[in-house]
Amino acid sequence: MLYTADKKSIKKHEVPEWFHDAKLGIFIHWGLFSVPAFAVTGLDLVESMKKGFETHFKNNPYAEWYLNSLRIPDSPTQKYHFKNYGEDFTYDDFVPIFNEKIKKWNPKEWASLFKKAGAKYVVLVTKHHDGFLLWPSKYPNPKKENYCSNRDIVGELSKEVRKKGLKMGFYYSGTLDWSFNPEPIKDGRSFTENGVRTPEYVEYANNHWRELIDKYESIILWNDIGYPPTNVCEIFSYFYNKFPEGVINDRWRQIRKKGDNFPLVTRGDFLTPEYETFNKTRKKKWETSRGIGNSYGYNKIETEEDYLTSEKLIHMFIDIVSKNGNLLLNVGPMADGTIPEIQKKCLLGLGKWLDVNGEAIFGTRPWIRAEGKTLNDIEVRFTQAKDLLYLLLLGRPKSKTITVQSLNLEKKATIQLLGLKGSLEWKQEGNNLSVIIPKNLPESPAHTFKISPKPNMNLNQ
Repeated sequence: MLYTADKKSIKKHEVPEWFHDAKLGIFIHWGLFSVPAFAVTGLDLVESMKKGFETHFKNNPYAEWYLNSLRIPDSPTQKYHFKNYGEDFTYDDFVPIFNEKIKKWNPKEWASLFKKAGAKYVVLVTKHHDGFLLWPSKYPNPKKENYCSNRDIVGELSKEVRKKGLKMGFYYSGTLDWSFNPEPIKDGRSFTENGVRTPEYVEYANNHWRELIDKYESIILWNDIGYPPTNVCEIFSYFYNKFPEGVINDRWRQIRKKGDNFPLVTRGDFLTPEYETFNKTRKKKWETSRGIGNSYGYNKIETEEDYLTSEKLIHMFIDIVSKNGNLLLNVGPMADGTIPEIQKKCLLGLGKWLDVNGEAIFGTRPWIRAEGKTLNDIEVRFTQAKDLLYLLLLGRPKSKTITVQSLNLEKKATIQLLGLKGSLEWKQEGNNLSVIIPKNLPESPAHTFKISPKPNMNLNQ
């Protein structure tokens, strides 16, 4: 169908099957902030926000917010910067350092790692809130000369990612651009007022999105923190008409002031919670994003305690998938493009688990319920595909059997443990399912039981 630049037409776009099937994407935050690589540690976004806006912004756990934190008097970041670089060293002085370091970057290594981790798509931050571009745009920053990477990071990475069979999408900071607005975000009010609204900036941002669509063929438009005053339906329809299988996120919220005349678009193809997940299955597709640590951009101050273990990551991922979500898992490379070993370890641990259990993840859909438990209180999650039900056990059983509460199978059903050959013995104990665990149960953060045929829904609702 042909999409037009209005809300009614845009709403007709449906989430493509590939995005439902994909489940796992890799987010990449890399830029000037990767040079100082500093932020306050100990809290993730959700915990930090509970302390109030002023405290949060002064002690922001996101290293990619370095410039804003630097502009807040007496903040930990400002103290760190003055001590290590001096008061006369500006954020712009990181540009030549970053451009020198990225000469070592090898995009092939990134693409290979993402493939091994099991990812199906990649979303690169092309411009974060500091305004620095990771590609040589035809539309350069009018406020700062040569304020971009001297390698075409967007183009080089896209080429290697697609070679591995993965899809490529791009993040762009919509309203926030601190190269246009030097005022820091210090509290709730300054956060809502910090966005740039000038006609010059609207044209600048629109041109960038068109360029990312046309030249780099983005299949995902991942905008952040709203968009300046313009009819974004024009961007949406242009994108959908060129890539009907493309997807757009939900962070295009606009503030309409007196005299503005443009349609407010409140929807996207998918919801985007951050460092949070939903506790129930959502009908609307969603994708949660988070770093392996508490920051998206690389924070050299973080320790192993700040990072997810492979087990926690896998359990979280299973839970997300069971509730109709995708996981957009972030890597924060060092300035020279090196992905820290602790992040690699987590990614490869996830990939190793998916090598065995991936069929219970990719291409699946939520079942009639997402959660369950054994009688020994081990958490269970469910996914389904065609005539199969997958029961994912989030822990290692300590006895010879597991008994899953409120699960009724058909008498002819068979149960297999992914990673082992043969069928398992099972029996129905009232409304509970009891399964005998094989003696050679491998070590794994989570085990998947494949049930065929899928049990009768009426008996399990």
